[in-house]
Amino acid sequence: MSVLVPPGLLLVVGAALLAVLPRAARAAVSVLLPLLVVAYSATFLPDGTTVSYPFMQFSLELVRADRLSLLFGGIFCVTGALAALYASHEGDVRQQVAAMLYTAGAVGVSFAGDLLTLCFFWELLAIAGTVLVWSGGTRAATRAGKRYVLLHLAGGGLLLAGIALQVAHTGSIRFDAFDPAAPTLAAWLILAGFCLNAGVPPLHAWIPDAYPRATIAGSVFLAAMTTKSAVYALLRGFAGWDVLVTFGVVMALYGVFFAVLASDLRVLLSYHIISQVGYMVVGAGIGTALAVDASAAHAVNHLIYKGLLFMCAGAVIATTGRGSLADLGGLRSRQPLLLGLYMIGALSISGAPLWNGFVSKGMLLKSAGDLHRDWTVLLLGLASVGTFISVGLKLPYFVWFHGKSGIEPKPVPPPMLAAMVCAAFLCTLLGLFPGLLYPFLPHPTDYDPFTTTHVIEIVQLFVFSGFAFYILLPNLSAARKTLADVDFFYRAPARLVRKLFVGRVDAAFGTVQTVADRITDRLANALRDPTAWFAEGRRRGEDYDPDRSRPPLLSPLVVTIATFVGIAVALLAWQG
Repeated sequence: MSVLVPPGLLLVVGAALLAVLPRAARAAVSVLLPLLVVAYSATFLPDGTTVSYPFMQFSLELVRADRLSLLFGGIFCVTGALAALYASHEGDVRQQVAAMLYTAGAVGVSFAGDLLTLCFFWELLAIAGTVLVWSGGTRAATRAGKRYVLLHLAGGGLLLAGIALQVAHTGSIRFDAFDPAAPTLAAWLILAGFCLNAGVPPLHAWIPDAYPRATIAGSVFLAAMTTKSAVYALLRGFAGWDVLVTFGVVMALYGVFFAVLASDLRVLLSYHIISQVGYMVVGAGIGTALAVDASAAHAVNHLIYKGLLFMCAGAVIATTGRGSLADLGGLRSRQPLLLGLYMIGALSISGAPLWNGFVSKGMLLKSAGDLHRDWTVLLLGLASVGTFISVGLKLPYFVWFHGKSGIEPKPVPPPMLAAMVCAAFLCTLLGLFPGLLYPFLPHPTDYDPFTTTHVIEIVQLFVFSGFAFYILLPNLSAARKTLADVDFFYRAPARLVRKLFVGRVDAAFGTVQTVADRITDRLANALRDPTAWFAEGRRRGEDYDPDRSRPPLLSPLVVTIATFVGIAVALLAWQG
C-alpha cells in the first residue's frame, strides 16, 4: 500500500478547508492549491506510478499515472486555477467549494485506474456541477440544475450498469481499453455513459440549457471539466472505435449550426463546446498515435481558449448587465482591451496561425488525411468555417462594432482581467511554440504545423469564411430567440406527465399525509398524558349534540386500542 495521496483527494480536502477559511484565504487557496497539485503530481507521480487500496475482493487503483492522465490532470488543475482567479473577487463560499470539488472530480477521473474509482469521481463531477448551476440563483437556474442532475445521474446509471456487467463478465474492475473488434453490452453501456458527458447529440442538450444559467464564474468552470473528462475517458477506453468518428463529425457540424443561430452570448459559446469536442471525439475514433495526440492536444488547447472566451463573455455581462446580442453593440471604443483578448480566443478556436487551435486542429486533420478519410477532413473543414463565422465574426460584430447600445460599461474587475490575460498568453505561447506541449502528449510526435500547404489552406478558409459572413450578414439576426433543440422532445412530454399524473399523485399523497399527521398527533397526545386525553374525550362525549355535530368516524379510544392490538399481534407473529 502506497503512502502517496491521490491528487483528486487532495482537492477534496482543499474543498473542505475552503468551507471554514476566511474570504481572503479562500481566494488564495482556490488559486494556489490546484497549482500545487500540478507540482505534486509532476514530482511524486511520474509515469508508471500506481496507488492502490484493497476494497472487498477488488483493488481500487486510485492513481494510474501515465502521460495521458498526467496531461489531463495537469490541465484541469491549471484551468481550475485560472477560473478561481477569475472569480476570486466574488468571495462566494458555496461556489468556491463546489468549484474545488468539481475540479477534484475531473482530476480524480483522470487518474482513476479502475472503473469504481472512475464512477465515484464521475458522480462527484455531476453533483458539484449541479451546485454550480444552482448558484445562478434564478428560477431558470434551479430548473436547469434539476434537468442537469437528472440527466447526469441517468448517465451515471448507464455507466454503473456497464461496470456491473463488465465485472460479472471479467471479474475485474480495471479501466483498460475495450476491444473495438469484440464489443460487449457492458462496453456499449459504458460508452453511452461517456457519450452523455461528452455531449454527443442527441445527449447534448444539457450543455446549452445549464451552462448559460450558472453564475458568470460558474460557467467558466462548467465549460472546462465535464466534456473534457469524457474525452479523456474515450481516449483511455475507446480509442479506435470507428463509430466515434461519425459521432464526432455530427457533433462538430451540429454545434456550429446552432451557434450561428444563437443570440445569447453563453448559449452561442455552449454550442461551440459541442462542436469543438466533436474534433476530439473524431481523434479518439481514428485511434492512431497521431490522432490520439491530436485529440489530447486539442483538449488542452480547448480548455484554455474556451475558458478565455467564456471569461470575456462573462466580463461583458458583468460590466454591462446584458447577455444578448440584441442588447449590445458599439462597445469597441469603451472596451478595446476586452475586445483584443476576446479576439485571441476567437482566432484560437477558429484555428488561425500563431495561436494554439491552429496546431491541434492541423494535427487532427493530418491524422484523418493519412488514413484517406477525405469526407471527415471536408466536413471538419466546413465546421471550421462555421466556427469562424459565429465566434470570430458574428459575436464580436454584434457586441463591439454593430450599432450603438448607449451602454456605459463598468470597469472589468482586476482579477477577471488578470485571468483573461493569462489565458490569452497561453493561447499565444502554445501557438507560437507548439513544441512546448509535445513532450506531455501520450505519444512522441514531431508534427510541424507551419508547413506552407497548411498555412495557405487555413488562410483560404478564413477568406472564404469572411466572404460567407458578408453574404449572410443581412440574414444573421441578433434578435432574442429561443432555439428548439432535441430537449423539446423530453421536456414537453414531462410537463404533460406532471400535469396528468404527478399532480394527482401529489394530491393523493397530500391527503394521506394529512390523515396520517392527524392520527399521529392524537396518538402522541394520548401517550403523553392519557388521563387528560381520556377526560377530554369524555367531556366531548357529554357535550355532544346530535343536531349540531357529526359523530367521529373512529373514536380515539378505539384507534388506540386497535393500534396496541395490532402491535401485539405483530409481535406474536414475529415470535412464532
